[in-house]
Amino acid sequence: MTVNTDKDDQPMTLVTLNDLHTARQRLESVLSRTSLLRAPWASCGHRSLFLKPENLQITGSFKIRGAYNRLSRMSAAQKARGVIARSSGNHGKALAYAARQDGVKATIVMPSTAAKVKIDGVLEYGADVRFASPEECPALTEQLAAEHGYVTVPPFDDLDIIAGQGTVGLDISDEAVAAGLDIGTVLVPVSGGGLISGVAAALKLTHPGIRVVGVEPELAADAGESLRAGRRVTWPTERVSRTIADGLRMTTVGEHTFEHMRVFVDDIITVTEEEICSSVALLARRAGMIVEPSGAVTTAAYLYHERDLPAAGGHVALISGGNVDPDLFELLRKEAPLPFQTCRG
Repeated sequence: MTVNTDKDDQPMTLVTLNDLHTARQRLESVLSRTSLLRAPWASCGHRSLFLKPENLQITGSFKIRGAYNRLSRMSAAQKARGVIARSSGNHGKALAYAARQDGVKATIVMPSTAAKVKIDGVLEYGADVRFASPEECPALTEQLAAEHGYVTVPPFDDLDIIAGQGTVGLDISDEAVAAGLDIGTVLVPVSGGGLISGVAAALKLTHPGIRVVGVEPELAADAGESLRAGRRVTWPTERVSRTIADGLRMTTVGEHTFEHMRVFVDDIITVTEEEICSSVALLARRAGMIVEPSGAVTTAAYLYHERDLPAAGGHVALISGGNVDPDLFELLRKEAPLPFQTCRG
């Protein structure tokens, strides 16, 4: 599928249903089955909540889907050159794992502010790590790629990455049909837009009636502003770096992802820092799940923003990752207040 953009009126390609199904075939050997989990402790009245726990994937996040799909599409000559990516952690960890599986050298450029647990995860899979300030990471990545001939694997703005992430949407669609679930809305975290682009495409191409709603921190709400403005908006690094959701600190969405979002995404809402922290605590105490703040934004949206969400059908909160600093997780688990909307029992 192609859509017209306002950039010289050149059409931009969108992922197709065939792209998504082909990506899923490539991923069969590496994915863990992350079935929809009913959350009775949060399903009040007629509104039911299901969790899609991508924090249970082999690298602790959904990112393995896109990274592995992209690497699988590379030629032997490209793999021999090695790969490079910039990442706050989850994309880098996923690419490091995928590269190790295929005997490919991987270099990951990470911000100096990256969480130690994510740095350790990248190193665990044998990748070389280079550090820079958040502002300098893109330039350093380009410099190293040019100097060493590495193939750059983008964190989100790439059709193979989008198709890989979109297999999450195929999972949700297939399981809802198989179990006879009435799913009305799927909530997806938004950073650079790779995940929501793929998930929204998969759902709209299989079940057009399902609403896809993005969720981002109000301190890093560039995606929502971009959609409202009809163009990509960039927020300064120092502004987005204030959110505790370190995986959602992207300053702008990508060109490819923005076009997917314009076509397939119904809405984007924001959540506060307090709501994010509270939801991390809730998922730990009531669901027994380790979820990083970036992965908890969707649960926060369900619990705190009922008036912003469609009332019809069940809601799926996509839990994007669980690579959270242990000390931070323990602090939130013990100290953060639980949402007042949580059902008792």
